[in-house]
Amino acid sequence: MLDFDLAQMYNVETKRLNEAVRRNRKRFEGDGFMFRLTKDEIAQVALRSQNVTLNRGRGSNIKYLPYAFTELGVAMLSSVLKSEIAINVNREIMRAFVHFRLDINESTRHQLDAISTALAELQAEHRQKTKRKPIGFIQPKVDENDGK
Repeated sequence: MLDFDLAQMYNVETKRLNEAVRRNRKRFEGDGFMFRLTKDEIAQVALRSQNVTLNRGRGSNIKYLPYAFTELGVAMLSSVLKSEIAINVNREIMRAFVHFRLDINESTRHQLDAISTALAELQAEHRQKTKRKPIGFIQPKVDENDGK
């Protein structure tokens, strides 16, 4: 979601939302939380008109490149903002995580373990079948009985 959409959802100004992010920069470090859109990406999502004319009225044009928040970024943002709406959003996110965790029952866990084991065995078999020639100038001695 884009920063100005989230600001509207949280009932705060975009400026204040981005300010809260800057003040808590360490919480949003890494690729999994947010990123800034480029001018080309903004054009692709049609945030500006094709004819390069500015909209009339104060605040109706984008002055700064917006941030795009991932699901993790939205969850972190709801824990950083200090409003009643942000608190409620954060609570709902936590409830969704707990609900999702409870939905994975014991049978599903056993199935996931069996799939993981089967994949590991297939990978081991594939490695044994595809032996590579060593790389380098010194070649291993070939056993005459081996016939290779």
